[in-house]
Amino acid sequence: MTVTARINVETPAGRKIVRELEKHRKIVEIEYPEPIGMDGLPVETISFEESAKQSFKLLGELYGTTFNNKFTK
Repeated sequence: MTVTARINVETPAGRKIVRELEKHRKIVEIEYPEPIGMDGLPVETISFEESAKQSFKLLGELYGTTFNNKFTK
């Protein structure tokens, strides 16, 4: 059986409930809605890994060096 709940994460109690649920990854699956921009269209997002990869590339170009870590491979 599956239960669907809507939690208002703009309140401290809502954020606390979500943090508690995130601790139980084996049995709880949390789905976050797509962020909507001011124009009413979905906001384009990228993963943390892609963001880190782009950041290290930009810093490398800026400072004339290359970074060797898990994000640049």
